[in-house]
Amino acid sequence: MFEKLFLYLSMDFVIYAVIVSTLIALCSSLLGVTLVLKRFSFIGDGLSHVAFGAIAIASVFNLTNEMLLVLPLTVISAILLLRTGQNARIKGDAAIAMISVGALAIGYLLMNLFAKSSNLSGDVCSTLFGSTALLTLSEKDVIICGVLSAVVVVIFVLFYNKILAVTFDENFAKAVGTNTEGYNLLIATVIAVIIVVAMKLVGSLLVSALIIFPALSAMRIFKSFKQVTICSAVLSVVCALTGICISVLAETPVGATIVVVDLAAFGIAALIGAIAGRG
Repeated sequence: MFEKLFLYLSMDFVIYAVIVSTLIALCSSLLGVTLVLKRFSFIGDGLSHVAFGAIAIASVFNLTNEMLLVLPLTVISAILLLRTGQNARIKGDAAIAMISVGALAIGYLLMNLFAKSSNLSGDVCSTLFGSTALLTLSEKDVIICGVLSAVVVVIFVLFYNKILAVTFDENFAKAVGTNTEGYNLLIATVIAVIIVVAMKLVGSLLVSALIIFPALSAMRIFKSFKQVTICSAVLSVVCALTGICISVLAETPVGATIVVVDLAAFGIAALIGAIAGRG
Protein backbone atom coordinates (compact mmCIF):
# COMPACT_ATOMS: atom_id res chain seq x y z
CA MET A 1 0.00 0.00 0.00
CA PHE A 2 2.74 2.46 0.96
CA GLU A 3 4.77 1.52 -2.11
CA LYS A 4 1.79 2.39 -4.29
CA LEU A 5 1.30 5.68 -2.45
CA PHE A 6 4.97 6.68 -2.77
CA LEU A 7 4.89 5.73 -6.44
CA TYR A 8 1.94 8.04 -7.09
CA LEU A 9 3.45 10.84 -4.99
CA SER A 10 6.45 10.84 -7.31
CA MET A 11 4.22 11.77 -10.26
CA ASP A 12 3.68 15.39 -11.24
CA PHE A 13 -0.12 15.26 -11.49
CA VAL A 14 -0.42 13.90 -7.94
CA ILE A 15 1.97 16.56 -6.63
CA TYR A 16 -0.19 19.18 -8.36
CA ALA A 17 -3.29 17.78 -6.66
CA VAL A 18 -1.58 17.81 -3.25
CA ILE A 19 -0.46 21.43 -3.65
CA VAL A 20 -3.85 22.62 -4.91
CA SER A 21 -5.81 20.76 -2.23
CA THR A 22 -3.56 22.13 0.53
CA LEU A 23 -3.91 25.72 -0.67
CA ILE A 24 -7.66 25.42 -1.17
CA ALA A 25 -8.18 23.79 2.23
CA LEU A 26 -6.16 26.51 3.96
CA CYS A 27 -7.96 29.41 2.29
CA SER A 28 -11.47 27.99 2.65
CA SER A 29 -11.01 27.33 6.36
CA LEU A 30 -9.94 30.91 7.14
CA LEU A 31 -13.19 32.53 6.04
CA GLY A 32 -15.35 29.55 6.98
CA VAL A 33 -15.29 30.50 10.65
CA THR A 34 -16.58 33.97 9.84
CA LEU A 35 -19.40 32.67 7.66
CA VAL A 36 -20.54 30.17 10.29
CA LEU A 37 -20.53 32.76 13.07
CA LYS A 38 -22.42 35.27 10.90
CA ARG A 39 -24.98 32.55 10.08
CA PHE A 40 -24.33 32.97 6.39
CA SER A 41 -22.95 29.51 5.76
CA PHE A 42 -24.96 28.78 2.64
CA ILE A 43 -23.40 31.64 0.71
CA GLY A 44 -20.72 29.15 -0.35
CA ASP A 45 -23.34 26.79 -1.72
CA GLY A 46 -25.10 29.58 -3.57
CA LEU A 47 -21.93 30.97 -5.15
CA SER A 48 -20.77 27.51 -6.20
CA HIS A 49 -24.01 27.11 -8.19
CA VAL A 50 -23.40 30.49 -9.77
CA ALA A 51 -19.91 29.36 -10.75
CA PHE A 52 -21.45 26.25 -12.36
CA GLY A 53 -23.69 28.47 -14.47
CA ALA A 54 -20.72 30.65 -15.41
CA ILE A 55 -18.74 27.59 -16.53
CA ALA A 56 -21.65 26.59 -18.76
CA ILE A 57 -21.67 30.06 -20.34
CA ALA A 58 -17.90 29.90 -20.85
CA SER A 59 -18.26 26.54 -22.63
CA VAL A 60 -20.94 27.98 -24.93
CA PHE A 61 -18.57 30.76 -26.03
CA ASN A 62 -15.63 28.33 -26.29
CA LEU A 63 -13.47 30.37 -23.90
CA THR A 64 -10.03 28.83 -23.53
CA ASN A 65 -9.65 30.33 -20.05
CA GLU A 66 -12.89 29.88 -18.09
CA MET A 67 -11.49 31.86 -15.16
CA LEU A 68 -11.81 35.12 -17.10
CA LEU A 69 -15.60 34.76 -17.03
CA VAL A 70 -16.27 32.55 -14.00
CA LEU A 71 -14.38 34.65 -11.46
CA PRO A 72 -15.95 38.05 -12.29
CA LEU A 73 -19.49 36.59 -12.47
CA THR A 74 -19.06 34.81 -9.12
CA VAL A 75 -17.69 37.93 -7.46
CA ILE A 76 -20.58 40.02 -8.83
CA SER A 77 -23.04 37.42 -7.55
CA ALA A 78 -21.40 37.58 -4.12
CA ILE A 79 -21.98 41.32 -4.07
CA LEU A 80 -25.60 40.87 -5.18
CA LEU A 81 -26.17 38.25 -2.49
CA LEU A 82 -24.87 40.64 0.14
CA ARG A 83 -26.98 43.53 -1.13
CA THR A 84 -30.12 41.48 -1.64
CA GLY A 85 -29.71 39.74 1.71
CA GLN A 86 -29.93 43.13 3.43
CA ASN A 87 -33.21 43.91 1.66
CA ALA A 88 -36.19 43.79 4.01
CA ARG A 89 -38.29 42.14 1.30
CA ILE A 90 -35.81 39.39 0.45
CA LYS A 91 -33.97 37.84 3.39
CA GLY A 92 -30.48 36.36 3.11
CA ASP A 93 -31.50 32.70 2.90
CA ALA A 94 -34.18 33.44 0.29
CA ALA A 95 -31.72 35.46 -1.79
CA ILE A 96 -29.21 32.62 -1.77
CA ALA A 97 -31.83 30.07 -2.76
CA MET A 98 -33.12 32.30 -5.55
CA ILE A 99 -29.72 33.00 -7.10
CA SER A 100 -28.24 29.53 -6.63
CA VAL A 101 -31.18 27.56 -8.01
CA GLY A 102 -31.57 29.97 -10.93
CA ALA A 103 -27.88 29.77 -11.84
CA LEU A 104 -27.86 25.97 -11.56
CA ALA A 105 -30.90 25.66 -13.84
CA ILE A 106 -29.51 28.10 -16.41
CA GLY A 107 -26.16 26.33 -16.43
CA TYR A 108 -27.64 22.89 -16.98
CA LEU A 109 -30.00 24.22 -19.66
CA LEU A 110 -27.13 25.83 -21.57
CA MET A 111 -25.07 22.65 -21.35
CA ASN A 112 -27.97 20.75 -22.92
CA LEU A 113 -28.73 23.29 -25.63
CA PHE A 114 -25.12 23.85 -26.64
CA ALA A 115 -23.52 20.50 -25.86
CA LYS A 116 -19.88 20.42 -26.96
CA SER A 117 -19.31 16.70 -26.39
CA SER A 118 -21.21 13.45 -26.64
CA ASN A 119 -20.70 12.79 -22.92
CA LEU A 120 -22.90 15.53 -21.50
CA SER A 121 -23.75 13.64 -18.30
CA GLY A 122 -20.04 13.08 -17.65
CA ASP A 123 -19.25 16.77 -18.10
CA VAL A 124 -22.06 17.81 -15.77
CA CYS A 125 -21.09 15.22 -13.15
CA SER A 126 -17.45 16.33 -13.27
CA THR A 127 -18.43 19.98 -12.82
CA LEU A 128 -20.84 19.28 -9.97
CA PHE A 129 -18.79 16.74 -8.03
CA GLY A 130 -15.25 17.52 -9.07
CA SER A 131 -12.81 15.73 -11.29
CA THR A 132 -12.93 11.95 -11.04
CA ALA A 133 -9.22 11.78 -11.80
CA LEU A 134 -6.18 13.74 -10.66
CA LEU A 135 -4.93 14.01 -14.24
CA THR A 136 -7.05 17.08 -14.96
CA LEU A 137 -4.94 19.45 -12.86
CA SER A 138 -2.29 21.22 -14.92
CA GLU A 139 0.69 23.37 -14.03
CA LYS A 140 -1.37 26.43 -14.99
CA ASP A 141 -4.05 25.40 -12.47
CA VAL A 142 -1.40 25.20 -9.74
CA ILE A 143 0.00 28.64 -10.58
CA ILE A 144 -3.45 30.28 -10.66
CA CYS A 145 -4.41 28.58 -7.41
CA GLY A 146 -1.14 29.64 -5.77
CA VAL A 147 -1.55 33.30 -6.74
CA LEU A 148 -5.20 33.52 -5.67
CA SER A 149 -4.50 31.64 -2.42
CA ALA A 150 -1.67 34.03 -1.58
CA VAL A 151 -4.01 36.98 -2.15
CA VAL A 152 -6.64 35.44 0.15
CA VAL A 153 -4.15 34.75 2.97
CA VAL A 154 -2.63 38.24 2.74
CA ILE A 155 -6.07 39.88 2.86
CA PHE A 156 -7.08 37.78 5.87
CA VAL A 157 -3.88 38.60 7.78
CA LEU A 158 -3.98 42.33 6.98
CA PHE A 159 -7.64 42.76 7.91
CA TYR A 160 -7.83 40.14 10.66
CA ASN A 161 -8.89 42.58 13.41
CA LYS A 162 -11.56 44.19 11.24
CA ILE A 163 -12.93 40.83 10.15
CA LEU A 164 -13.02 39.78 13.81
CA ALA A 165 -14.93 42.93 14.78
CA VAL A 166 -17.46 42.59 11.95
CA THR A 167 -17.94 38.89 12.72
CA PHE A 168 -18.75 39.19 16.42
CA ASP A 169 -20.49 42.55 16.79
CA GLU A 170 -21.24 44.29 13.52
CA ASN A 171 -23.43 46.95 15.12
CA PHE A 172 -20.73 47.98 17.61
CA ALA A 173 -18.07 47.96 14.90
CA LYS A 174 -20.25 50.25 12.80
CA ALA A 175 -20.86 52.53 15.78
CA VAL A 176 -17.12 53.06 16.32
CA GLY A 177 -16.60 54.01 12.69
CA THR A 178 -15.68 50.72 11.04
CA ASN A 179 -16.81 50.42 7.43
CA THR A 180 -18.79 47.24 8.09
CA GLU A 181 -20.44 47.25 4.67
CA GLY A 182 -17.05 47.40 2.98
CA TYR A 183 -15.61 44.55 5.04
CA ASN A 184 -18.69 42.41 4.48
CA LEU A 185 -18.19 43.04 0.79
CA LEU A 186 -14.54 42.05 1.12
CA ILE A 187 -15.47 38.80 2.87
CA ALA A 188 -18.02 37.92 0.20
CA THR A 189 -15.53 38.66 -2.59
CA VAL A 190 -12.81 36.52 -1.01
CA ILE A 191 -15.27 33.65 -0.54
CA ALA A 192 -16.17 33.92 -4.23
CA VAL A 193 -12.49 33.64 -5.18
CA ILE A 194 -12.03 30.59 -2.94
CA ILE A 195 -15.06 28.85 -4.45
CA VAL A 196 -13.94 29.40 -8.03
CA VAL A 197 -10.51 27.96 -7.22
CA ALA A 198 -11.89 25.01 -5.23
CA MET A 199 -14.42 23.93 -7.87
CA LYS A 200 -11.65 22.38 -9.96
CA LEU A 201 -10.94 19.90 -7.17
CA VAL A 202 -14.23 19.12 -5.43
CA GLY A 203 -16.94 20.46 -7.74
CA SER A 204 -19.71 23.00 -7.22
CA LEU A 205 -21.93 20.84 -5.02
CA LEU A 206 -19.19 19.87 -2.56
CA VAL A 207 -17.16 23.06 -2.31
CA SER A 208 -19.21 24.54 0.55
CA ALA A 209 -18.26 21.52 2.69
CA LEU A 210 -14.63 22.65 2.63
CA ILE A 211 -15.72 26.00 4.03
CA ILE A 212 -18.16 24.81 6.68
CA PHE A 213 -16.98 21.45 8.10
CA PRO A 214 -13.51 22.49 9.40
CA ALA A 215 -14.98 25.56 11.11
CA LEU A 216 -17.77 23.54 12.76
CA SER A 217 -15.27 20.89 13.87
CA ALA A 218 -12.92 23.46 15.44
CA MET A 219 -15.84 25.10 17.27
CA ARG A 220 -16.60 21.83 19.00
CA ILE A 221 -13.18 21.91 20.69
CA PHE A 222 -12.06 25.54 21.08
CA LYS A 223 -13.79 28.76 22.07
CA SER A 224 -11.76 31.80 21.00
CA PHE A 225 -11.86 33.10 17.43
CA LYS A 226 -8.09 32.80 17.01
CA GLN A 227 -7.96 29.23 18.33
CA VAL A 228 -10.90 28.16 16.19
CA THR A 229 -9.37 29.74 13.07
CA ILE A 230 -5.98 28.06 13.58
CA CYS A 231 -7.54 24.70 14.39
CA SER A 232 -9.86 24.99 11.38
CA ALA A 233 -6.94 25.70 9.05
CA VAL A 234 -4.82 22.81 10.36
CA LEU A 235 -7.74 20.40 10.35
CA SER A 236 -8.79 21.40 6.84
CA VAL A 237 -5.30 20.83 5.42
CA VAL A 238 -4.92 17.48 7.20
CA CYS A 239 -8.32 16.29 5.93
CA ALA A 240 -7.50 17.39 2.38
CA LEU A 241 -4.18 15.54 2.35
CA THR A 242 -5.76 12.47 3.93
CA GLY A 243 -8.53 12.54 1.34
CA ILE A 244 -5.99 12.76 -1.48
CA CYS A 245 -4.06 9.75 -0.14
CA ILE A 246 -7.23 7.68 0.28
CA SER A 247 -8.40 8.68 -3.19
CA VAL A 248 -5.10 7.56 -4.71
CA LEU A 249 -5.07 4.21 -2.89
CA ALA A 250 -8.77 3.38 -3.20
CA GLU A 251 -9.23 5.01 -6.63
CA THR A 252 -12.23 7.02 -5.43
CA PRO A 253 -13.36 10.51 -6.58
CA VAL A 254 -11.10 13.14 -5.04
CA GLY A 255 -13.71 15.71 -4.03
CA ALA A 256 -16.16 13.29 -2.46
CA THR A 257 -13.36 11.53 -0.57
CA ILE A 258 -12.06 14.77 0.94
CA VAL A 259 -15.58 15.79 2.04
CA VAL A 260 -16.19 12.38 3.66
CA VAL A 261 -12.90 12.75 5.58
CA ASP A 262 -14.03 16.22 6.71
CA LEU A 263 -17.32 14.70 7.87
CA ALA A 264 -15.49 12.01 9.84
CA ALA A 265 -13.29 14.67 11.43
CA PHE A 266 -16.39 16.59 12.48
CA GLY A 267 -17.75 13.46 14.17
CA ILE A 268 -14.51 13.01 16.09
CA ALA A 269 -14.40 16.69 17.07
CA ALA A 270 -18.03 16.56 18.21
CA LEU A 271 -17.20 13.54 20.38
CA ILE A 272 -14.18 15.31 21.89
CA GLY A 273 -16.29 18.40 22.56
CA ALA A 274 -19.01 16.33 24.22
CA ILE A 275 -16.46 14.62 26.48
CA ALA A 276 -14.93 17.98 27.35
CA GLY A 277 -18.38 19.39 28.16
CA ARG A 278 -18.53 21.81 25.20
CA GLY A 279 -20.98 19.91 23.00
